[in-house]
Amino acid sequence: MTLFNPSQNFIATLIMRIRSFLAFVISLCLTFAFVPLKSYAFSERGNAQFTDVVNTGKANDCPTLDSSLVGSISLGNGDSLKGICMHPTEVFVKVPGTKRKAAEFVPTKIISPRNNTTVTEIYGNVDSGKFTEKGGIDFQLITVLTPGGLEVPFAFSAKELTANLPSTIEPGTVVSGSTFTPNYRTGDFLDPKARAKNTGVEYAQGLVALGGDDEELAKENIKVDVNGAGVITLSINNVDSDTDEFAGTFEAIQPSDTDMGSKDPLDVKIVGELYLSLIHISEPTRPY
Repeated sequence: MTLFNPSQNFIATLIMRIRSFLAFVISLCLTFAFVPLKSYAFSERGNAQFTDVVNTGKANDCPTLDSSLVGSISLGNGDSLKGICMHPTEVFVKVPGTKRKAAEFVPTKIISPRNNTTVTEIYGNVDSGKFTEKGGIDFQLITVLTPGGLEVPFAFSAKELTANLPSTIEPGTVVSGSTFTPNYRTGDFLDPKARAKNTGVEYAQGLVALGGDDEELAKENIKVDVNGAGVITLSINNVDSDTDEFAGTFEAIQPSDTDMGSKDPLDVKIVGELYLSLIHISEPTRPY
């Protein structure tokens, strides 16, 4: 004969209720675990640990987007482009031609700096379909070595970048613009003969006899600011319409250094990776 035990019945009921509650909690956790959240490429890059980046060259890379992202984003007046990043991967220099060979771009090797060639955090506004650069780390001083042993210094620049933008950005969009290329050196830089624009000696040679090559000596001795202008083409390959981010490639052609007027500039072509992010005027407080 089985006796009725109220405590056993209560415990069994409690266990069944706890089991149902646990099943509900687990299902709820699994539901939220697989809900897609907005993930910005720049934030993933910014969350990298110092020990994972130092002395690796990764800090020179731009954020990247998945190649499957092929959305589209509309631009409007008052929008801003933020975090523009351009990482040179190849540099070509146009060497002078000869009687038998026309001038052409030849591949070079970046010899300085090794891991600090990227222009990044560039920002600007979009007004009437035109982008105007306002600031950022918008230039880098780079020296490359040609196959013939010529060292060519230049200022890779996105300063004063202006470009006409379409109303919609999507994969395949190509945008061209212009840039300002500053001097590679400042007026206080002394050359090996202690000549500079703002300091040092004015002439390193003695007086030139009548009929001497005054023009060539003047170019070497009298330093002047020789700024240049460049052209740049931005090609969009991937667009994340959820986070308003773009990625692609760029190609820029800019003049090389002139040693403050003493040398003729060479054309330098820089090719590399591109990343940028759009901030709509309606969302000025996006975390960045």
